[in-house]
Amino acid sequence: MEANQGKLAILVGGGPAPGINSVVAAATIRACLEGVDVLGVRDGFSHLMRGEVSAITPMTIDRVSRIHFRGGSALGTSRANPTRDPDALNTTIDTLRGLGVDKVLTIGGDDTAFSARALTESSGIRVVHVPKTIDNDLDLPPNIDTFGYQTARHVGVGLIQNLMVDAKSTSRWYFVIAMGRKAGHLALGMGKAAGATLTLIPEEFGNEPVSINRLVDILAGAVIKRQADGRRDGVAVIAEGVCLGIDESDLADIGSIEHDDHGHLRLAEVDIGRVLRHRVRDELKSMGVDVTIVSKDIGYELRSADPIPYDMEYTRDLGYCGAKYLMEGGTGIMVSMQEGRFVPIPFDQLMDPETGRMRVRMVDIHSTRYAIARRYMIRLRQDDFHSPEMVERLAATSHLDVDAFQNRFEAVCDQELPPLHLDSGQA
Repeated sequence: MEANQGKLAILVGGGPAPGINSVVAAATIRACLEGVDVLGVRDGFSHLMRGEVSAITPMTIDRVSRIHFRGGSALGTSRANPTRDPDALNTTIDTLRGLGVDKVLTIGGDDTAFSARALTESSGIRVVHVPKTIDNDLDLPPNIDTFGYQTARHVGVGLIQNLMVDAKSTSRWYFVIAMGRKAGHLALGMGKAAGATLTLIPEEFGNEPVSINRLVDILAGAVIKRQADGRRDGVAVIAEGVCLGIDESDLADIGSIEHDDHGHLRLAEVDIGRVLRHRVRDELKSMGVDVTIVSKDIGYELRSADPIPYDMEYTRDLGYCGAKYLMEGGTGIMVSMQEGRFVPIPFDQLMDPETGRMRVRMVDIHSTRYAIARRYMIRLRQDDFHSPEMVERLAATSHLDVDAFQNRFEAVCDQELPPLHLDSGQA
């Protein structure tokens, strides 16, 4: 077949996610069985951008036949962005052509997808992208997860459960910062499944800037409400994407704030947990409320975990379909599996015309799923202030009089819970 005369290159961009190796293995096996040479490109676009070929590795069936069990990336990964500099993109194209590559399978998130689109538009090299992110925020249909998300949630829930047991045993609070650069899918998925005390995600604050004081008041209010119910322990799960809404001046005591090659704030290096822990503890201490708070970041423990069977099967399908589509002459799409069937999604359908970037799927805070999650959270709600008995109990716990407590906390509580509509014939 003419479409199969050249070589297939496979590369991984962005952070690790469980299932990467399964995609690599499935795509390699499918191509090799068709007589197509496969090259593994180490460390994403980083070496290609410099014209370096020493990091190119021939891939064979024997080499990949068992790597699907393991987490991490057998090809490494990086956040190198060839679209930042036209020379870097041209060097990437020239390097691939010099290797005899006419087909590229990229594995990554929205940034890698953006680079993949630029590569195929600028070079004529056929490119197919496999969506990967534990953040679950690529613009797929609502019921389609990105690969790695389910494994990350599974492992994360186990960690949060252990923290919940420790919190109850030691009468302390944990503030758990969960990965999720823009959207709160992972934080909500872990928090709701584990039954954490409350979960904060960026979507609940809309597009408005979030002050650090508002976050402190929400968390302090949850601690007070929990103590009013006789419990001195709790676990709050906070999506790191909440940080994006905070003015950088509010984070000044963290130190220098860096950005990656795609212009994103390096959230993993922003110790928001420490800031919130100290601020909440100091606020409560000023009221005479005693609490022990420990902050924990959860993310690196999740993204290189061995994939659960769901993600192993899912990613083998994605890798097979991606390689097959390329070998049949296809290009310019993101691979998806929908209702058990391969559905190619053209890159153009993924673009946000306003930003020129890939669209991001956010948590639907108007969904039944989210409405139920909010109703199980222990945090101050508007109806707390409609009950004189409840507000008196909360005020007594905070060592404030009723008026002072109301003035302090009513403005930051839930004004109205998300609506929850159930068909009485199906509920």
